[in-house]
Parts: sequence; C-alpha cells; structure tokens
Amino acid sequence: IWLLFAGTLLSSTGQALVWPFLTIFIREQLDIPLSRITLLFTLQSIAGFAATATISPLMDRFGRKWLMVIGVVASSAVLIAMSQAATYPQWAALLPLYGVVNAIFRIGSYAMVADLVSAERRAGTYALLRMGDNLGIAVGPALGGFLAAVAYELSYFLAAGVQLALAVFTSAVIAETLPRQSEGPAVMTAFSAGGGMGYGPLLRDRAFLAIWGLYILMQIANSMVFVLLGVYVKENYAIAENRFGFIIGANALMVVFFQYAVTRISSRRPPLSTIAAGGVFQAAGLGVFAISRGFAAFLGGMIVFTVGELLLVPTATALVANIAPPQMRARYMGVFSLSFRVGSGIGPVVGGLLNDHIAPAATWYGAMAFCGIAVA
Repeated sequence: IWLLFAGTLLSSTGQALVWPFLTIFIREQLDIPLSRITLLFTLQSIAGFAATATISPLMDRFGRKWLMVIGVVASSAVLIAMSQAATYPQWAALLPLYGVVNAIFRIGSYAMVADLVSAERRAGTYALLRMGDNLGIAVGPALGGFLAAVAYELSYFLAAGVQLALAVFTSAVIAETLPRQSEGPAVMTAFSAGGGMGYGPLLRDRAFLAIWGLYILMQIANSMVFVLLGVYVKENYAIAENRFGFIIGANALMVVFFQYAVTRISSRRPPLSTIAAGGVFQAAGLGVFAISRGFAAFLGGMIVFTVGELLLVPTATALVANIAPPQMRARYMGVFSLSFRVGSGIGPVVGGLLNDHIAPAATWYGAMAFCGIAVA
C-alpha cells in the first residue's frame, strides 16, 4: 500500500505539471472560442471511456502491474508529442490519446487496494492514496505555473520524465495482486460466473449504476472547476498562471493534511449521507466562485469546494469497491473512474457554452445546478 502511495504521488506530480494549464495554453496558442476548445476535452473523455472499458477486463484477466507500466510509458510519449502540438487537428489527435493512457495507473492501483484491503478499511486506504495524489497536485501546479511563465514546453518535458521514472518504479518494486494467482481454481470459477471479460453483471447491478449516475453529476461540476477556472480567473480578473497554481495547490494541500482525518470521522456515517453532504459543500464553493472578484475570494471558494471533495471521493470509491465482486474489481473500479471521463466530456462543453453565450459567471451557476440535482 505504501508503494502504491509513492507511485500515486509520482503519477500525480507528473500529470499536474500540465493539466491545470492546458486550457490556458491552447486558448492562447490557437485564439479560438472556449466552447471549441472544450470539445477537445469531450474527445478526450470519449477516448478514455472506450479505453477504460477495454483495459479494465484485461486487468481482471491478465493482471494489473504490466498494464500500468505500459500506460505510464505511453503517457510519457504522448506528453512529448503534446509539447510540439501547434494546430487544432494536432490537439484533436493528442488529447484523446492522452485520455486513453493517463488513467491506467489509477485504475490498476484502485483495483490493487480492493485486492489487498478488507472492506472495513478500504475508505481509509483510498483516502491515503488520495493524499498521495493530492500531494502531487500541490507540488505540480505550483512548479508547472512557474515553468509555464518561462516556456510551456518545459512542463511537458518534465512531466514526461516523471512518467518514465514511475514506469521504472512500478516495474521494480510493485508486485502483482490479481486474486486468482493466489486463490486458484475458486477464483477462476468465480471469474467465469462473473461474465469472463464482459460487463453483463455490472450493467445489471442497480445499486452500482445509481451511485455511478449521481457521482457523474458531481463530476460534471468538478470538471468545470479544474478545466475552466484557470482561464476564467486569468481572462476576467488577471490572475496569472503562477498565482492560479496556488489556488489548485490549496485544494491539494487540504487533501494531504485533512483527508485521512475527515474520512475516519465520515466513515462512521451512512455513505450516501456523506456523499450528499459533500455535494452541498461543492455547490457552496461553486457559488463563491460565481461572486468572487479577486485572488483571496477564489482561494476561499476553493477551500469550501475542497471540503466537499474530502467527504465525497473516498466514501464513494470505497462504496463501489465494497459492492464489486472480487472477480470484477478492475471492471467496477474502471467504470467508476469513467465518472470523471463522462463528467469531463460534458462539463467543460456546458461551461464553455455558458461562458460564450450567457456570461462567464454563468459557468459556476450551471455547475451548482448539477451538484444540486445530485444532492436532491
């Protein structure tokens, strides 16, 4: 588990050097409407959706580790290619490729936790991985913001190097955890009963599908924040990338310092109540964004928004892991991770349309509506 924590930290640091600034970079480079840029993220989400639907059954069949290694090596190659992209068609090809490769390590690590940890301890363990993830997000955007001020390409090169380091780390020290290697014929029988490589039992699991649908609504709002907030604060309130990096960093540091303690307390409550409470805090933070005018106000909105994340994410992840049959864990965790893909495919486009055709602040009122529906 601690090795997975270290791997998650590496993965997150590398990716966070780039993703908070992608919308700003493409907007400045191509000088096109925001709604057109957000279509690129929809393509990314569709590609990620299709890839996850394929990769998760392969992890259940052949193992987690080596697919994770392949994923991070491929991610490094795509980041190098992105550093040279200069046209809309090039971005339209590369962002979907990035969507295919950049979630593989997370899916594998979440499945490994479900393999290794008993049901009553999973929420705390996912909280621990989320701390590693957000420690990387605390470091990555702050460093990426300063690199972007010099040359955006530097962020891509450093991110690619970190991904290669993660590939070496995973190959050398993380062990395979696929249950049937240790549990033998009983798990092979369960694997066959669970639908082999298919998704039939999952698609008939109404409890899972209900949780997944509600979580997608919250991820639509979440994606608006992490895709559009950077360009919103820069274009409307002259908050540059290096200062915006500290707003994202505040989100990450709160998770690092408070996630485990919050999860230990919230795990004593019914999970759906905790998830709903998280949605209320997220909606409140979005409301603060809508009325903010300066750096301190946006930072305060991010703090409120992050309280919602602290309640929401580990609780929902553990709930899904507890629902998943052992022989289908990677598929359940993979489909659950697609909530982010679906949210990223819908949220930025909706936010871009609201920005372009109504008003920039309408983005955050629209995001509040998605959270409110989910909570209700």
